[in-house]
Amino acid sequence: MAEETEETQNPENPQKDPNKLDRDLFWFLIKIMRTIFVGFFWMFFNVFFGLYLGFAVPEESTPGRMIFFYSWFVLSLGGYLYMVWRFWRKKMDNPD
Repeated sequence: MAEETEETQNPENPQKDPNKLDRDLFWFLIKIMRTIFVGFFWMFFNVFFGLYLGFAVPEESTPGRMIFFYSWFVLSLGGYLYMVWRFWRKKMDNPD
């Protein structure tokens, strides 16, 4: 019969999963990629409509279009920051 080690005999100290750090690291990197991807997409969208199409430029736009664009910009920025907060609010387990 195989000998049991002290770690397997002691129920107070369960064995740790050797892949736990790998999974935690994987999900941490996924959070980083999501944050960067959505942030770049948000910036690309707003730069395209604001600068390229001229919604944010006073010389090229009407006051109504500027109000619409800047309202959209502030609301979408708030939504993006809320989404980032939701991504990052949960703490990772201590790998010890």
